[in-house]
Amino acid sequence: MSQRRDFLAANAGIRVARPGFVLLARPNGGLGKRYGITVTKRIGNAVVRNRMKRRFRELLWDALPDMGLPDHDHILIGRDRGVERDFDTLKTELHAALKRASEGKTDPPRKHGSGPRKGNRR
Repeated sequence: MSQRRDFLAANAGIRVARPGFVLLARPNGGLGKRYGITVTKRIGNAVVRNRMKRRFRELLWDALPDMGLPDHDHILIGRDRGVERDFDTLKTELHAALKRASEGKTDPPRKHGSGPRKGNRR
């Protein structure tokens, strides 16, 4: 997935939070199993972000064919703690998150303004 509107639409779907990432899943109207990855600048510099995206991509390629929800968009949003997590731990967490999503269980959305912020935005 590469279009912003698909990523924004996924926010209305199922949300499963894990220490290393947040999984969003939403039906896509018969377009198959698609995936997207988001890693913001809050995670680190470009080298760190790209490394995290490569790890997420490998995890999704491995898990989606068997465990992914049919005709859904799957989005992984990187979290700060996901950078140093072991690959096998991330894999186990992704399998658990996909299982939870397939059962229709969702986590409550994060409250805005509840996390630490860098700098003052105006």
